[in-house]
Amino acid sequence: MTQPNGASLSKGATAASAAGSAATGAAGGARTAAPVLEVEGLSAAYGPVRALDGVSLQAEAGRITAVLGANGAGKTTLLRTISGLVRPTAGRVVLGGEDVTRAQVEAMVTKGMSHVPEGRGVIAELTVDENLRVGSLFRGKVGKDEFDRVYDFFPRLVERRDNPAHTLSGGERQMLVIGRALLAQPRLLLLDEPSLGLAPRIVAQIFALLRNLVDSEGLSVLLVEQNARSALSVADVGVVLNLGRVVVTDEAHRLAGDEELRHAYLGF
Repeated sequence: MTQPNGASLSKGATAASAAGSAATGAAGGARTAAPVLEVEGLSAAYGPVRALDGVSLQAEAGRITAVLGANGAGKTTLLRTISGLVRPTAGRVVLGGEDVTRAQVEAMVTKGMSHVPEGRGVIAELTVDENLRVGSLFRGKVGKDEFDRVYDFFPRLVERRDNPAHTLSGGERQMLVIGRALLAQPRLLLLDEPSLGLAPRIVAQIFALLRNLVDSEGLSVLLVEQNARSALSVADVGVVLNLGRVVVTDEAHRLAGDEELRHAYLGF
């Protein structure tokens, strides 16, 4: 437990997976791969209000890192700062060994980062297939194999591919926005509250699909989630935030088993 002071779907993910081939999976064991993402001493503010205060964490290929905490802990701000939507007041963000702290938002996509914000933001008037094509705009031409692979991961979208996105259920919309992000061929996927507003059965399906995707593609996922119990059941590592600071970082199964910490910060 770490306590701080104070031609596949994803080319980037495949490369990261190859680099970490000696690393073990979610079950544990020594891991030697360099992190896909390194966040060092990251701080951010909205006017006089400090939202992040020296946050540091890492995310590795083929692993899900869950960022947990109460409302107002800084979880969404963390993702927005990593992806460039919010400019940090201190610290840095390193993606694949490159400092991207001051990179433009659109450049993050070409560097291998996809951000799925909270809210399942589909383009309602476009079809499912057209929504997916939006995800490939910043990565140039994407072949049929990449589209087919997304549909393989989310088969419920296949029969709806020609339907307008506004006809989809909440769970199907969540699948669509994740699939759209994957067509940018990221090595790092930022997911903000994918379970929000969904029935428990649909949440379980989404998380099972996410776990399968990470295990098969070697993708790194940074998952922000209010539903801590579900997040820890699918994650490899958990990072608990409170008032913009990291309280603890540990293997997910250890956090899930720490009753005192769960009651204090995670609400279960």
